[in-house]
Order: sequence, then structure tokens, then C-alpha cells
Amino acid sequence: MVDGSLYAPLQANPPPDENVTPMANAGVLSIFTFWWLNPLMSKGKSQVLDDKDIPKLRKEDTAEDCYSSFMETLEKRRAKSVSGGHGDSDPPVLSTLFTWQRKELVITGIFALIKVLALASGPLILRAFIQLVQGNESFENEGYFLTLGLFLAKCLESISERQLKFRSRVIGLQVKSMLCAAIFKKQLRLSNDAKLIYSSGQIMNYATVDATRIGEVPFWFHNIWTIGLQICLGIFIIYYSIGIATIAALLVIVLTVVVNIPLGKLQHKYITKLMGAQDRRLKAITEAISNMKVLKLYAWETHFREAAEELRKEEMKWLSAVMMQRGFFMLMFWSSPAIVAVVTFWTCYLLGIELNASNVFTFLATIRIIQEPIQAISDVAAVFIEGRVALTRVVEFLQAPELQREGKNHGNMEDRAVVINCESISWNDDSSKPTLVDVKLEVLTGKKVAICGEVGSGKSTLISAVLGEVPNIKGTIEVNGKVAYVSQTAWIQTGTIRDNILFGNLMDEEKYQYVITKCSLVKDIEMFSFGDQTIIGERGVNLSGGQKQRVQLARALYQDADIYLLDDPFSAVDAHTASSLFKEFIMEALSSKTVLLVTHQVDFLPAFDDILLMEDGKIVETGTYDQLLESSKEFQNLVIALSENSGSDNHTADGSKQKSESPIQEIEKIKPIKEIEQSVGEQLIKKEERESGDTGLRPYKQYLTQSNGVIFFSLSVLLHLLYIIGQFSQNLWLAKEVQNVSISQMELLFVYMILGIVMMVFLLGRSCFIYKLTINTSIAMFNKLITCLYRAPMSFYDSTPVGRIISRVSSDLSIVDLELATKLTFTVGTTMNTYFSLGILAVLTWPILVIIIPTVYVTILLQKFYYASANELMRLDGTSKSLVTSHLAQSIAGVVTIRAFGEEDRFFVEHLNLIDNNASPFFHSFSANEWLIQRLEMLCALVVASFALAITLLPFQASDSGLIGMALSYGLSLNVFVVLSVQFQCQLSNLIVSVERLEQYMHILSEAPEIIEDNRPPSNWPSSGRVDIQNLKIRYQPNSPLVLQGISCVFEGGNKIGIVGRTGSGKTTLISALFRLVEPTEGRIIIDELDITTIGLHDLRSNFGIIPQEPTLFNGSIRYNLDPLGEHSDQELWQVLEKCQLRDAIQDKKDGLDSMVVQDGSNWSLGQRQLFCLGRALLKRRKILVLDEATASIDNATDTIIQKTIREEFQDCTVITVAHRIPTVIDCSMVLVMKDGKVMEYDEPSKLMSQPDSLFAQLVNEYWSQHKTT
Repeated sequence: MVDGSLYAPLQANPPPDENVTPMANAGVLSIFTFWWLNPLMSKGKSQVLDDKDIPKLRKEDTAEDCYSSFMETLEKRRAKSVSGGHGDSDPPVLSTLFTWQRKELVITGIFALIKVLALASGPLILRAFIQLVQGNESFENEGYFLTLGLFLAKCLESISERQLKFRSRVIGLQVKSMLCAAIFKKQLRLSNDAKLIYSSGQIMNYATVDATRIGEVPFWFHNIWTIGLQICLGIFIIYYSIGIATIAALLVIVLTVVVNIPLGKLQHKYITKLMGAQDRRLKAITEAISNMKVLKLYAWETHFREAAEELRKEEMKWLSAVMMQRGFFMLMFWSSPAIVAVVTFWTCYLLGIELNASNVFTFLATIRIIQEPIQAISDVAAVFIEGRVALTRVVEFLQAPELQREGKNHGNMEDRAVVINCESISWNDDSSKPTLVDVKLEVLTGKKVAICGEVGSGKSTLISAVLGEVPNIKGTIEVNGKVAYVSQTAWIQTGTIRDNILFGNLMDEEKYQYVITKCSLVKDIEMFSFGDQTIIGERGVNLSGGQKQRVQLARALYQDADIYLLDDPFSAVDAHTASSLFKEFIMEALSSKTVLLVTHQVDFLPAFDDILLMEDGKIVETGTYDQLLESSKEFQNLVIALSENSGSDNHTADGSKQKSESPIQEIEKIKPIKEIEQSVGEQLIKKEERESGDTGLRPYKQYLTQSNGVIFFSLSVLLHLLYIIGQFSQNLWLAKEVQNVSISQMELLFVYMILGIVMMVFLLGRSCFIYKLTINTSIAMFNKLITCLYRAPMSFYDSTPVGRIISRVSSDLSIVDLELATKLTFTVGTTMNTYFSLGILAVLTWPILVIIIPTVYVTILLQKFYYASANELMRLDGTSKSLVTSHLAQSIAGVVTIRAFGEEDRFFVEHLNLIDNNASPFFHSFSANEWLIQRLEMLCALVVASFALAITLLPFQASDSGLIGMALSYGLSLNVFVVLSVQFQCQLSNLIVSVERLEQYMHILSEAPEIIEDNRPPSNWPSSGRVDIQNLKIRYQPNSPLVLQGISCVFEGGNKIGIVGRTGSGKTTLISALFRLVEPTEGRIIIDELDITTIGLHDLRSNFGIIPQEPTLFNGSIRYNLDPLGEHSDQELWQVLEKCQLRDAIQDKKDGLDSMVVQDGSNWSLGQRQLFCLGRALLKRRKILVLDEATASIDNATDTIIQKTIREEFQDCTVITVAHRIPTVIDCSMVLVMKDGKVMEYDEPSKLMSQPDSLFAQLVNEYWSQHKTT
């Protein structure tokens, strides 16, 4: 399952003054009465609870302690298995869970036994009371002793049941926390093959949904045997009442259970199918939400939404099956007590057994005792089936292959940092097609090695092999020293810039300042409103590509490692910054370090001690720059190609004498949200919203107004009320007529049976309407949610972590799907049962109104006192759950970096803390639930005892024995009704939080309409591609400063436009305005005489072509990634692949166009992914093509292919290029230079270069001066 090497405690014990839950030091009496919870409840009444108000968990309940203790148990069982000669395989997880929790299971089992015995005493006391009313007093003052016995029995039942439920919840919490920890630990160790099987969406589903379902099982665990015991005791009491006719009751009960065994297996199948469908739907939504900007730019969001909706339809098919089966379960088990009674009474009639008040109402009271476990069978079966399916899924994941790091050793080599001697290195198990072959490499300590080669030559795989990430290695890789790694695609955590740089290390001010200086971050940090305390959005959304890479470099430098593995980190920055970074970072800061640098920039190569030239998975040449230039034709061709390539950066390290300041420091991408941050001075990522205080009926209205939900709910409640009335009518008929000699026994039973059949019809109708309520509201809420999410503006995604959204479309939606409708109906129904029972007691013994009225008043006060804290606790549980999900999602995305830095333990500890922060509100929430129920049960015991005392004191006649028996049977069930009512109310108040959370995202302000039917553009629009920008002004917030300050210019049709400008100049905002990712505050953009704000967004965006900076591929086939809308033939696809020079690579694959692309396209190189994006642009053939720094992060060979293809295929098109590679824009027809949201220069490049004082000329001169020194 999970390696047990790390089960020693990872965290120090909390200091004694830390705010730990009072239960940790509570005495026995306080624990049994939940008195320890009073301080928190009082605080919740006086103020709105916040995170800091919630005490921390006891040590034994923390995720760290749960995980370590479980792993200890697993290790002991594994050792025992080995010593017993059974091999070293992992013991079954399920049995290990039992072994781990055996002590608590025994304790809770004792409480369960006490509760059942106390409950079973009720019918016997009732029988004694009926006999007392009939004048059969056994001894003097028997009534008073029976009253006292009844009160004590109810108190004992309450105390034992509350401890049973509370302690079972604690076990469930521990199991869930342990599984969440194990799942997180596992994803840190997952092999490459396993990562292709388990997407991030699936893994998050295991942690959010499946772990919760497994954690629910302990709450119901003892029902396995208490149901049987309770039924057996009931049968014994029935036999004591009616003798041999008990066999009929037993047969019906057994038959009911047996019939449902195959149905349970069927339910297991349906649940398995439902969870699989849920995984697929969540996987698709996660992928879409993570890449929403790309979807909007391509105008694909509607297609991806419809794909998610299709997956949801499949999920709803299985949800319908599950709910229909559950409805049948409910019908069967709720009607079974009535069926048992009818069959048993008819058997009594046939056997000639007399029916009287004593045996009838003892029987009925006992049936009520049996009714609870029989009705619980469906719930218990559902929980165990769901738990079993969830455990199977989680265990399968936990047993997935782990990264073994074959062949990699941390050697003790004094003079060599890295030694590779491998016959083959491969990502796949197929040894016939290894990724790298015959790799022999020695890197001496302190040497600088450059790795060069074309797209797909194996450069990144070589770096990954040194990291130990490649699973299949024939040979050895030895690494001597601490490693730091900078990935090709930047991985940034949500958090402050400082936290990203420190990466878990202690702050050293002098070292920190040195690091940010060497990584050219000082001025960037000064630009942010909050300096290095600025919170970076998810995936670094408010940083430019260059800033993200420099934060990565700073993170690596701060580690003070021995070996630095850098996978093309300078591709996302401009010439000056790259030159500065190479000199300051590589040559100075890392002067004594070992460096392996993947690069496509030959300017740096002369400074390296060794250069590796790679081709087709082989190191074809090794040597210094001069040696290779003399001896290697391949290297000569590479240098010549790069020198002639218009996309080359051509800069040097040693020869650059430029100052660190320049007129245009960096020509790189900056996200629109960055400009928001500068202008409004607010942090990007806001604390998650949550409701506070009493929201009243609003969330219930929100739920029930979905798709006529209020009609189905009202009908289901009405039918439940009719069922209660029918049940009362049955009992009243027996109570009044059982002693009536003028009514024959057959007539008595016939009427009773007819009423039972009517009740079953009511139950059937109730199940049908609950089913309709569930399905209709689930469909309506999902459709509204998914539409709002996919139509939300980009500002929403920039400021909202993916984890927050995923927690809503996974766990919150799952609650709406499976639980909410049933709980809502049963809450109202059991509350009606409670007040109905109180009414019966009050009518028969009116003096106890003196007790009932104050009891109802105190009950209302207690519930208000409870809800003040409980609502906030569950809201805190919801918001803290999102933090757990977000951390898991980020860790999955950055697992290679985490492993490279050896930070697995720190991230594990961070996740353990987040699990505890989420578990603490949940722990105190269910504790508060038990706190309330126990107090209400004690009040019920007081009411029932008062009723019993009234029977003793009031002068009842023997003829009243039937009514007394009926009332007492209701009285004995009163605490059951109260418990169910309060439990359902508490659970409902917790579950309804999911509706609140879903509603927050169901009313997001949408973008403009996708299509405006009355104003659709011509089919050939745009025909010339002329873009006229008129006085364009943009601000991101109503009162914030302008980001674009009145830009006016014209891009003539067919021209090639280059846009340059420093960070924050507004160039990406201009592109965003073109695609209407942000709407203009003033001014307009006219394209071919059409104002783009007057047409729909889909019509606008689908008529543009774009190649984005970060190439994005989706899970699916190559055909799907090129043409997800299915608009083109295979022949067209192959032609495009030919032009993109991808045809050969795809033809080599067995499935051709049907070859799979995994999530994020990670089975293709970055350059290949960008070529796929070029293929999409070629397929669309739009008159306007935008390159949003499309060549910033790719090698020059790929850049050459893209530039050549664009020149040939888009000759007559308007091409707008945002770029930082100077030669890329120097060939443009016109160049637009921006600064501070204004147009500083706009002219032909030759004219701007002829003006020495122009910003563009200074930039070009700077570039060429660096080029000449090379």
C-alpha cells in the first residue's frame, strides 16, 4: 500500500498553552455529558466563530498521529506475516483498519450493547403499566417504581447511545484523516505510468469524496450486529406477549432481509458505476477549469461544457438507478413493521390466540423497537456498499506502482557530481523503443555543462533521469550532492513571493537579498503593491512568464544546493534579462556549483566547460564550444541555423558590458490581473467567502426553487404526513376496539390491514417524489453551476484557486446528488412524528402539559443556542476543505519539483496540518450535535416519566388500557423520534451549507452573450483583417486607475504587427481587449467596419486565430486536440501535421491520429505541444492571427518552423505578435511600442530604428551590441 518508512512523528508535540480542545483534559463526567464543549458553544452564541476560535484536535486525532499509528500497525502485521512464512506482501487494508481501531471498536461495542438492552426494557415496562391500569398491581407502589425504572432506562439509553455515536464519529474522522494523508503521500511517490492512469481530478475525488464515504462507515459499523440483537430481543418480547404466533413475525423479517440481499449486490454495482462516471466528469471539468483562458481564446468553452454535460448525463443515469433502488429499500423497510403486524395478528386469529390491550400494545411497542433497525437496514446497506466501493478504489490507488528510481544512487564521489552509464533510459516499459540510448556521461564537481538539441531529442528526459524521475533505466546513475531543479514549465505555489523563494527554508535577510538581486527580481518586487508579500495566484497567474522563471531560479538559488539542473529557464525572458541572469546567476552565484543547463541559446555556450549535443535520444557529441565548432558538423549547422534564425536571442554572458539598467528592461508577458493588482492595491487571491450567522430559510428556498422542487418536496412531505396519520389511525383503531366485544377479531384485523395497505401506497408515493426531487434538483443545479462557471469572466479564474471550484463540483455536488432530498424530507417527517407523539401524550394525560410546554420552550432555546455555533462550524469545515483540495491539486502539479528538492516531508507535514485544520471544525460540529441530542433526550425522558407518573396518579378505567398502551408505545418512541428529528436537522443544516457554497458560484457575473442573433457578423468576416483601435481605455475595477489610457492606432489588413513594451505596459491587456477577455471602459475596436462589442463573444473569438505562449493539450486523441469540434477531415489534419513537421512523429505511433494525449500533454515535449497549437491555427485559417509570445518558451528550431510556416501560410493575413525576441518583430510591417498603458511609438521598424532616441532603436541597439560580442 504505502511505504511505512515514514511513520515516525513528523511534528513536534503542541506546546502546552496551545488552544487544544478541552476534551483532551476533560474528566469522565464532563465527557459523558459533553460539558467540555460549553465554552465553545457559549462563544458561538456571543459572536460569529472564526478559524482562530476553533480549538485544535487532541494529539491522537491529528492526521499525523493517525497516519503514523496506522502505518505502525501495518508494519507490525507485515512483520508478523513475514515471520509466519506468508511473504512480505501488504496485509489487507480492511483488516488492518480493524486491528488499528480495535480498542475503540470494543469500547463503542460495549456502549452499543448497553443501549440495546436499555431500549429493550421499554416494552416490558409498558406491559407492566397496562396490567397496572387493568388492576393487576404486582406489589404496592408498583407504579412509582415503574416510573423510576422507565426514567433511569431512558437516561442510560441516552448516555450510552451518545457515547456510541460520538466515539464512532471520532473513529471515522481518524480513518478519513489517515486516508487523506495516505493519498497525499502516495501521489508524491506515484510512478510515471501510474500518473497516466490517475488524473489530478481522480486523485482529488479519492481524497474529497471516497475518503469521506469510508469515514462514514464507523458511524454505522455496530449496526451490523445491533440490528440483529435488537430484532432478536424484540422477537423474544413478542414471544413473551403472543407466543407461537411469533414465528410468523420472524419469517416476515427474515424474508424481508433475504429478498434484499440480491438487491444489495445490484446497488453495489450501481454505486461502482456512479463513482466511475463521477470520476470521468470531474476529470473533464478539472481539465477545462484549469485551462479556461485557452478555451475562451479558442471559443471552445461551449463545446467543453457540452462534453461535461454529456458525462453528467451518464452519471445521472447511474444516479437514477441508485436512487430508485434506494427508494425501493425505503419502501420495503418502512412498510415491513406494518406487514409484520398484519401477518402476526392474522396468525394469532388463525391459531386462536386472544388479542387484548396488553399483548397487542406490547407487541406494537416492540415492533417500534424492531422498526428502527429494520428501517436502518437500507441506510446501513447503502453506507457499507458505498464505503466498500470507495475503499476498493482508494486501495487500488494506494497500491499503484511507485517511482522506484531504478539505477539512481547517491554516490560518494569526491570529484564527480554526476555519473551516468546507461544502456537505455525509457519512460515506457517497451524496451524496444527507449527514449535515450547508450548514455555515458561524467560531470565533474563545479563544472558547467550545456545540453543542446532539437525538439524531441531527449534533453528534458536526460535532466529527468538525473532527478530519478524516469522509471525504466538499464544501467546506473550516480549523483553526489544536494540537487536543485528549475523546470521548463514554471511551477508556482499559491502564496507570497517570499514563501515561493524560501520554499520551506528559514529567512536569512542577507542571503535573501543576494538571491533576489542575482535573479533580477528586485525591481519586479518593488513594482508590486505588497512587495515580496504579494500573494501569487494559482499557477503564478499574476506573474509574467519571465517573472515565474526568475522566481523559480531564486527558489533554486536560495537552496544553496551542490548540483543545479536547469531545464531551459531563460527562454521566457528577453535578451538583456537573459544575459544579465546568465552572468549574475550562472557564472557568479553558481560559480562553484555543478550546473547542467538545457538551452537553445548558443550565445551562452562558449562560457561552458562542456557541451552535450543530443539527437534522436543520443548524446552525439561532447566537448567545449571551440572543440565542437571545429570537429562537429552537426554543431556547426546548429550554430549557423541559430545565427540566421530570425527568432534567435543571440546574447552572450562574458562579453556583455551593458549596465544592468536599460530603457526597456524586459519585453515579456504580464497578465491583466497583474495590472489590477498595481492599480487597486489588493491581493489577488481573496479569502474564501462564506455565509455567516443565521441564513434562515434562504438556502432551502434556493434548493427547492430548482426545477419545481418545491412541488415534489411538498408532495413527499404531505404523503409522509398521511403515512403518520395512517399509522396513528391503525393504532387508534386497535386501541379503541381491541377490548370491544361487539367487533369481531376478523373485522378488527381486516380494517387494520386495509389501513396498512393505504400506508404502503403513501410510502410508495413518498419514495417516488423524493426520487423526482433528487434527480430534478441535481440536474438543474449542475446545469446552472456549469453554465455559470464556463461563462465566468477570466478575472474570476485569475482570483479563484482551482481547488475551491473543484470542491464544489465534487463533494458539494455529491451531497446534493445523494443526500439532500432524502434528508430534507425525513427532517420534516420526523419532526412531525415528534410533535404528533407529544400531542397524543398531552391529550390522554392533560396535566403533563405542565411539563410538555416548558420542555418545548427549552428545546427551542437549546436548538437556537446550538445552531449559533453549529452553522459556523460547518461553514468553516467547508472553507477549510477547499484549502486541503487546493494544496493537493498544487502538489500534484508540482510533484517533480517537490521531489527534486527533497521537500516531500515538508509538503506532507503541511498537508497534515491542513487536514487537521479541516477536521477540527468537523470534530466540534458532531460533538455539538451530540451535546444537543443528549440534552433533548433527557427532556424526553422527563416527559415520558411524567406521563408514567400521571398514569399512576390519575384514576384510569380498565377500559382505557388500550389508549394507555397506545400512548405509552408512542412515549417510548418519543426519544427515538426526537433523536432522529434533531439528527436530521443537524445533518441537514450541515448539508445545506453545500447549497450555499454552490449558490455562490451559480450567480457569477457572466461575460457578454456568446451569440447575439440580431447582430451576427457576415460569414466571411473579417475579410481584410483591418483593426482600428479608437481611444481605447480599460480599467479593471470601477474606481481603479486606467490600465490602457486612450490607445489609438490602426493595424492595416494583411500587415504584420509587432507589439513590444516592458512589464506592465499593457500589451497583454490590449490582446485581451481584442478577444474581449476584458471589456473597454471607453473607446472601441473596429474590425472590418464592425465594432467588436456589438457581436457575440463566440462569433468574435471563433473568427480569430491564436497561438498562445503556454501550449495547452487536453486529455484525448491527437485528432481531438487538433480539431475538438470535428470540423475537419483526416486528410486535412495530416496536411497540417506535415506543415508543422509532426507527421513523422505521429505516423511512428501505432494509433496514428488516435494516439492518446495525456492530461496537460505531458507525453509530448514543449516544442511539440506548441507545434500542435500552430496546427490548430492552420486548421482555422482566420484572417487575423495573434501570437501571444508564442515562441517565448520553446527552442529556436521550433521557433524557426513556426515563423517559416506563418510567413508562408498567413501571407495575406493580419498577424499581431506580442514578442520579446527582437528579430521576431524586426521583420514586421509595423511595430507598436507601449509604456504605462500608452502608445509611445507606432511606425515601421526601419523608421523607428533610424531615430536614435526612439525606445525601439535603443532596444535593437542593445540587442545587436550583445549579438556582436558573441
